[in-house]
Amino acid sequence: MKMTFRWYGKGNDSISLKQIKQIPGCSGLMGLLDQYAAGEVWPLEVIQDYVKHVHEAGLEVEVIESVNVHEDIKLGLPTRDKYIENYKQTIENLAKCGVKVIIYNFMPVLDWLRTDLAREIPEDGSNSLYFDEEELKGMTPLEIVENTAKSSNGFTLPGWEPERLKELEHVLDLYKDVDQDKLRENYKYFLDAIIPTCERVGVRMACHPDDPAWPIFGLPRIAHSQEGYDKIVALHDSPCNTVCLCTGSLGSNPENDIPAVIRHFGEMNRIGAMHVRNVKYLGYHKFREASHLSSDGDLDMYEIMKAIYETCPDTYVRPDHGRMIWDEVGRPGYGLYDRALGIAYLNGLWEAIDKESKNK
Repeated sequence: MKMTFRWYGKGNDSISLKQIKQIPGCSGLMGLLDQYAAGEVWPLEVIQDYVKHVHEAGLEVEVIESVNVHEDIKLGLPTRDKYIENYKQTIENLAKCGVKVIIYNFMPVLDWLRTDLAREIPEDGSNSLYFDEEELKGMTPLEIVENTAKSSNGFTLPGWEPERLKELEHVLDLYKDVDQDKLRENYKYFLDAIIPTCERVGVRMACHPDDPAWPIFGLPRIAHSQEGYDKIVALHDSPCNTVCLCTGSLGSNPENDIPAVIRHFGEMNRIGAMHVRNVKYLGYHKFREASHLSSDGDLDMYEIMKAIYETCPDTYVRPDHGRMIWDEVGRPGYGLYDRALGIAYLNGLWEAIDKESKNK
């Protein structure tokens, strides 16, 4: 296992590489360049500068996140081919810089959704991302976008780039004729086009699940259960067609048995990367992000780490969506302190599981 940390880049993150390097057991990053809109080519020289800067800090960057898929590809519009060609070029450029895994998603329009980015946790006064479907009633998607932007503490948020959402109502209208089967058909077209490039340059694509793990605003969503992921893996049978198994996204639905899902895809060698976090259920389609400690949420982090250890021990892992604690102000979900605590906790579980295994 390689323990990593999400970092947004120099000048675009409240956290420095020096601070990340000081987290015990953290060997590298899951990096991203969020200055490029979906469909744009990520320039080779910009990627090279990013990777060089990370390496100079003594960290690896073998995983890149949020290479967003243009909406025209998901919709199956005639313009999709030019955006697919751009995507293939970005894959090649990332591979030239040592990237081995690209995390992306195929969620229509909205990548992830919360109704509050800083809901106070009564037990300790910290705050975290929060979702309550009841709060969505009577709100339009545009109002959700505006509320999210106002609550971001001045930082950009992955999946909520202004350029991509400025024509939100128009894009939502286009999806009226796209159901789950049609979305999968368009997904297969995308995978059939890019996976040969991935195989040639040695990059694995890792699909992030829907977040939360159910349909929103009537949009088709196809990646929020083991069954849904099985269908995605079957769209193009290749070791390069993998999943980014986010325990919090899938775990937002208590019907998903997260350790079992990890074992299922781990044994298939179809886990490209892992986001490991905890969630606290507060009711039907209502939850908040919790600390990584098992007892603070409703996911069994020991069983999650054990499933990783036993079925995909060489994968990349990072903590995800930490609380804001100790009066830290930063990008919601991506502060330093709670995610650093998460790494320490996950590494502690890993060490215990490793020693248990070797002493049997």
